[in-house]
Amino acid sequence: MSELLLQAHDLTRHYAVRRGLFQPPATVKALNGVSFSLAPRKTLAVVGESGCGKSTLARQLTLIEPPTRGTLKIRGVDTAGADVKALRREVQMVFQNPFASLNPRKTIATTLAEPLLINTPLTAAERQERVEALAAKVGLRPEHLRRYPHMFSGGQRQRIAIARAMILNPGIVVADEPVSALDVSIQAQILNLFMDLQAEFGTGYVFISHNLSVVEHVADEVMVMYLGAAVELGDKRRVFAAPLHPYTQALMSATPALRAADRRERIVIHGELPSPLNPPSGCAFHKRCPRAVARCASEVPALREVDGRQVACHVV
Repeated sequence: MSELLLQAHDLTRHYAVRRGLFQPPATVKALNGVSFSLAPRKTLAVVGESGCGKSTLARQLTLIEPPTRGTLKIRGVDTAGADVKALRREVQMVFQNPFASLNPRKTIATTLAEPLLINTPLTAAERQERVEALAAKVGLRPEHLRRYPHMFSGGQRQRIAIARAMILNPGIVVADEPVSALDVSIQAQILNLFMDLQAEFGTGYVFISHNLSVVEHVADEVMVMYLGAAVELGDKRRVFAAPLHPYTQALMSATPALRAADRRERIVIHGELPSPLNPPSGCAFHKRCPRAVARCASEVPALREVDGRQVACHVV
């Protein structure tokens, strides 16, 4: 078995928030005990509606913030008390908006060479050689390196952002909605580029997305999150073929399909996502769940093995 790139156990992140002058601080439970692992050349897709904790999870994985509780290991090294600067070379990020994530005052060559200048002892000639080689792999021509971000299309800017993330040859790339800001005609090109680079470099991806059609195309495993916790985690084919958790079923039913045979009966979820400041007791989904029973309101369901994947539900 290949070495795991990433191991998260009970990863939790809470924030203290001031509510008023004479009120005690409240706690926002943004991430609640998430556990998973990631192997080389594998893609874990993280899905769920806005506010479920996907972006908080991304900040934990990229070492921007320390967890409130739990452990995170990168290539077997516990991030708590480790040399964070060295570990950050192993985890890079591709953001949703490539224009906002690129410095408008720097040429593409300078942008791509900067991580090498900071993190490696390479000479200027060696940095230039690596920049040119990787630029070619992502579909950029040599003359593009002398230009600035505003001179490119959205798809080209995302290619540049991907090249910047890959320039240090990281073991892990966290991609936060990397194609949602692009035209549909360009999305497939960028997804294929991700997959080609993964095959060549052995990179593991944590792919955060709302688009389940995209997830079905790129993922090996899927983790469905709701209000800071994982409710279903397993092999992509099993999860898409027969989702078990009621929330996963509702998400899948909302995915459009061209062929009538692929369309699912629509499951409508009523109500709003609860506030992480005041989450409901028991199962966080029980107030919106069409299959909830009395036990759901009082007891938090634990992830357990069901039909080859992990599901946090009392009625499955």
